[in-house]
Amino acid sequence: MNYVIRLARAGDAQSLSAIRLQIDAETENLDREAGEDFMDELAFRDLIEADSKAAHNLFLVAETEGKLVGFSRCEGSTLKRSKHKVTFGIAILKTYWGFGIGSELLQHTTQWADGNDITKITLSVLETNQKAILLYQKAGFEVEGCLKNDKRLAEGNYLSTILMSRNT
Repeated sequence: MNYVIRLARAGDAQSLSAIRLQIDAETENLDREAGEDFMDELAFRDLIEADSKAAHNLFLVAETEGKLVGFSRCEGSTLKRSKHKVTFGIAILKTYWGFGIGSELLQHTTQWADGNDITKITLSVLETNQKAILLYQKAGFEVEGCLKNDKRLAEGNYLSTILMSRNT
């Protein structure tokens, strides 16, 4: 599959709103259930604009044949004691899992971090998302902790959240 990883643009906002909603409905691997914390086109435009101005934020999209199929985002801090680190998240439409898009989004992110004085990337991942945990470990991330029974799924089961980071 041919795809491109690039910076998010204001024109992506409508598509990002739609695919985020779809991704939330396709997997329990994320923090939200379908429709929760909905972001409309305007909210995504504002986020993309803010990220483009923030030195330690990065918003990437994955695009194939003119269609957005995933995205990743790093959010940093302006606080002096936290300027060295960012929090990372990734989301890809289920149909496009297994094509290396997540790996490439992560690779672009770590290269950006290495070139922008970011020495720590943090993320959280549900304990059941073993493919993501392995991907992060291959990229040099280590488990820093576990939040036991951190997420409650719709059917009432609890899952723990694994905290991971990559330090340079």
